[in-house]
Amino acid sequence: MQSENDAAPDPNTSWLRKLGPGLITGAADDDPSGIATYSQAGAQFGFNMLWTVLFTYPLMVGIQMVSARIGRVSGHGLATNIRRHYPGWLLYSVVGLLLIANTINIAADVAAMGEALKLIIDGPAQVYAVAFGLVSLLLQVFVPYRRYVRILKWLTLTLLAYVATAFVVHIPWAQVLVSTLRPQITWQSGYITTVVAVFGTTISPYLFFWQASQEVEDQIADAQAQPLTRSPQQAPANLRRIQIDTWVGMGFSNLVAFFIILTTAVTLNLHGVTEIKTSAQAAAALRPIAGEFAFMLFSAGIIGTGMLAIPVLAGSSAYAMAGAFKWKNSLEFTPQNAKQFYAIIAVSTLIGIALGFTAIDPIKALYWSAVINGVISVPIMVVMMLMAVRRDIMGQFVITSRLKLLGWLATLMMAAAVLAMLASL
Repeated sequence: MQSENDAAPDPNTSWLRKLGPGLITGAADDDPSGIATYSQAGAQFGFNMLWTVLFTYPLMVGIQMVSARIGRVSGHGLATNIRRHYPGWLLYSVVGLLLIANTINIAADVAAMGEALKLIIDGPAQVYAVAFGLVSLLLQVFVPYRRYVRILKWLTLTLLAYVATAFVVHIPWAQVLVSTLRPQITWQSGYITTVVAVFGTTISPYLFFWQASQEVEDQIADAQAQPLTRSPQQAPANLRRIQIDTWVGMGFSNLVAFFIILTTAVTLNLHGVTEIKTSAQAAAALRPIAGEFAFMLFSAGIIGTGMLAIPVLAGSSAYAMAGAFKWKNSLEFTPQNAKQFYAIIAVSTLIGIALGFTAIDPIKALYWSAVINGVISVPIMVVMMLMAVRRDIMGQFVITSRLKLLGWLATLMMAAAVLAMLASL
């Protein structure tokens, strides 16, 4: 007879209930700094940048599915697995750089949210930024994981604002289709740099750590669930859920990115506005061209996705640090039971807020954050791919040949993107 601990998720559960870590991870990828990157791509190069979203989709799915499977199969996040099986210098280098990059990204995101609200209702942008950052921090600290994850799921709907924005303006769909499938690719440095920026925004290290850790969180939250290496009979339903969740979540992420590029291409680019540095600047530029409604949708989306991205950025830093130093870590724990874990969340968020009051240029800071993310993404992806085929970590659930192909293609693509980025510095 099957025991309670051997119980597997109901395969008849609705597909909506199967969406969780993958959906939230994908949506968090379209954070305000990502919106700025996609807006610049559309404004500067119009429809000729839409192909990048289609190209990165299967690669993004592949590498995120690898991270999710490592978490669910082993019952540990990426940092814990790296600590157990690889040299300490690699672990501490990766985690330290991830913490720096995520904190800078938080700073850029809360600043963009403050600017977006200022555009809508006027007032002090810095005060709004502080309020958004503190609300996000309080939700992470005081709302238990099971309720908190439902809040994050609902926040993903705010990204539909960017899909809606595209339908407020006139779009030549035939031209869009042709340009997406047969883009005019140039080898000019500006075009290559933007392609690299889109790739780097789409595939980011914090997403790997977050999705793997959320798989562990979901397993902990379910009293009947066990790591798949201990309860292999739970594998079919869970691996199927991860597959659906990741394909849908990354598809949602790339769909939103596609429409951000499309909206800015059909409005800003066609009207000669080709220089966009922040998401709030993109929203302001839309106002006289696309109208008040499009402007409001775009601005509201910046705030909504920021509220989704900040906890993912701070949380991935905390999971990485906790895994590296053997701290208790779970959003289901109270702050008293996981003091160091919540301290990292608080410090990352508060430093991110404080950076908005310094003389640091947020655009340059975000640029260097992207450089750091790009540099550390490749070794992390290589280690993930090596872990995913190790039987001492994955047991009988080493990744399939198809997933191995997608994962290594994504890794090679990011390595090429990083080399191109470093060459352009």
